[in-house]
Amino acid sequence: MTETLAGIAKAMVQDGQGILAADESTGTIKKRFDQIGVENTEENRRAYREMLFTADEAMKNYVSGVILYDETLRQSAKSGRTFVEIMKASGSVPGIKVDMGAKPLAGFPGEKVTEGLDGLRERLKEYYELGARFAKWRAVIDIAEGLPTRGALAANAHALARYATLCQEAGIVPIVEPEVIMDGPNSGHTIERCYEVTELALNMVFDELFAQRVDLTGMVLKPNMVVPGQKGPQVQAETVAEMTIACLKATVPPAVPGIAFLSGGQSDEAATEHLAIMNKIGGFPWKMTFSYGRALQQAALKAWGGREENVPAAQAAFTHRARMNGRAATGTWSPEDEREAA
Repeated sequence: MTETLAGIAKAMVQDGQGILAADESTGTIKKRFDQIGVENTEENRRAYREMLFTADEAMKNYVSGVILYDETLRQSAKSGRTFVEIMKASGSVPGIKVDMGAKPLAGFPGEKVTEGLDGLRERLKEYYELGARFAKWRAVIDIAEGLPTRGALAANAHALARYATLCQEAGIVPIVEPEVIMDGPNSGHTIERCYEVTELALNMVFDELFAQRVDLTGMVLKPNMVVPGQKGPQVQAETVAEMTIACLKATVPPAVPGIAFLSGGQSDEAATEHLAIMNKIGGFPWKMTFSYGRALQQAALKAWGGREENVPAAQAAFTHRARMNGRAATGTWSPEDEREAA
């Protein structure tokens, strides 16, 4: 990997590998720990992340980068090696979540804008010194009656572009993440509606990226797949793959080196299957891979349960999911692969 923006971005979307999203905030990780009855302490958070980052087979073969939370970027394993050192040794690029969360957007009831631009230049400089070479900023776009509005989409697109420019100034590759949420409140959240909103959102984002002079060869896009809402009419996996490809072809310039999808509430296997079908179809100019959080971690979290003696089983579960998604990223996954021993 070269230390250019384009070189880092290419390394993040290399063949058969994807990005582990381990950037849960302290509040979010508490919800995960509550599921397994583990206290949300700094030591437990550190031990859990160490279990993931020291799963050698997964990290070396299937994980090209890891998105970290501020606390995690500064932590070390029990051996004294920093997590950044461990990741670099495995060939994974360390990254950092830099946004401050989605907050209610004044004047736009029911919609949010992501905050965190104030002081970002200084924070990025520190994160670079700590070893981060890419960053992540997530915009949240809801589908509901009359939503999203163009005003809210414009506010989030502008913030994403401002963030991306600041990242590149600091020598850090921006992951640009406009997420159209799939948990719509009613049956009107169809796959066609998701396509329409995703297409509009991505067009507005790339307009702003161009206006803010972002180098498209030195970024990675992290979008949602085009899927129906959880309460909307469901469709075949092939339909999701075909409509997602069509939407991206209509909006994403070929200069972007890679698209790393978020799982967005899909089940582990559904997120894997959709990615695999897209790569089997092919015919697009970008690498298509994964940037999953829960869909990579959930099985490992349950197997771990906060107990050191469960680390080998938890690492095996994590490695299995990473392997499945690595195959999906090359279009070689099949449902039969899921029956492999984790």
